[in-house]
Amino acid sequence: MKYLFQFLRLIIVGLLIISCSSSPLKNSRKQKEKPVVIANDSLEYEIIILDIGFTLYLNTIARPMNYYSKNYLENKNAIYVINWNMRALNPSRFDSSIYENVIEYNSQVNYGLEVNYKLFNYFQFAQQKYKMRLDGGTGPLGKIR
Repeated sequence: MKYLFQFLRLIIVGLLIISCSSSPLKNSRKQKEKPVVIANDSLEYEIIILDIGFTLYLNTIARPMNYYSKNYLENKNAIYVINWNMRALNPSRFDSSIYENVIEYNSQVNYGLEVNYKLFNYFQFAQQKYKMRLDGGTGPLGKIR
């Protein structure tokens, strides 16, 4: 009888130890960030942004779409696109892994508020992420809004 109680104690202690161990996480894979697509079917164009972190930036840091006027966004985008394209066309002077493509943006075309908003915010995101200025200014970047 004495051995039976010791055997039961040993089994109970073993079960307690096993039950207290941690279990593996079922969701151990990182989810890939989906690209942001800027498109306007009526104008037949599309911009796909694959930069990691932009979706998070757009959903958390960027101001709401109606914060800026469409005119303000168009004017800023025109300046940013000129500077971006200048850098994209000079890969020996600027990092070609950042400025991979030239952006065809025509300030005379009405792309709409959503397109201008996303493009403007991508430029804001890129300036912060890569510590650069696309507004033609010099000096420290600071906080861009």
